[in-house]
Amino acid sequence: MTPDDIVATLRSAGCVFAEDEAALLIDAAAGPAELAAMVSDRVAGRPLEYIVGWVAFGGLRIHITDGVFVPRSRTHLLATQAAAFTTDDAVFVEMCCGAAAVAAAVSDRVPTAQIVACDIDPFATACARRNLASAQVFTGDLFDALPDTLRGRVDVIAANAPYVPTDAIATMPREARQYEPVATLDGGQDGLDIARRIVAGAPEWLGPGGHLLIETSTRQAETLCAAMAQGGFDARTVTDEENGGTVAVATLP
Repeated sequence: MTPDDIVATLRSAGCVFAEDEAALLIDAAAGPAELAAMVSDRVAGRPLEYIVGWVAFGGLRIHITDGVFVPRSRTHLLATQAAAFTTDDAVFVEMCCGAAAVAAAVSDRVPTAQIVACDIDPFATACARRNLASAQVFTGDLFDALPDTLRGRVDVIAANAPYVPTDAIATMPREARQYEPVATLDGGQDGLDIARRIVAGAPEWLGPGGHLLIETSTRQAETLCAAMAQGGFDARTVTDEENGGTVAVATLP
């Protein structure tokens, strides 16, 4: 297949950025047979990130595998906000880390910080370890995954927890619905079930003046900030209109 053939094939399959995707597939393929298989996978709807094995995030290449949530560009806001609160000697924790794109971005910006990541899915934490060369990665349910030595010592917690309302999953793009685990998307009836659990547990693990940042949507932000305030935090919302990102930022007094 020529590059033009690949672009035409991808475009006919509905790929909006067919030229860019074709270039990535050609670069990733080891030979013509593998390239043809990759194009076939893409036409079938398999996410490009799974096919090439990585996703661009904050200037980094984040390793990604099938069955692990694909980091979105809107999550750059969570990473940049978290990095702004992370000092050279800070303890930073990414919860519900998936491939640990946020932790990798914070580590890249603040290389002397102590970086910790955790997720309930062992496939996700295996992926995260490939993206975090010198960090602690734990498998478990939210704070249960963390060692007791971190209790009361964490400076920044960031989480892109699942926040799609259960009934809204059916309206998501086909790639997400068919290829990403439902558990990485489903946030319960209003999308905030897991976020509320993080808010409830965070004060026990944060040090004085610690920060909690959770990605959310503009529709959910007010409710999430209210839950943070009820939990003893000073809370506010930060948005990135260009990438569609929304982050609830909470600080312990």
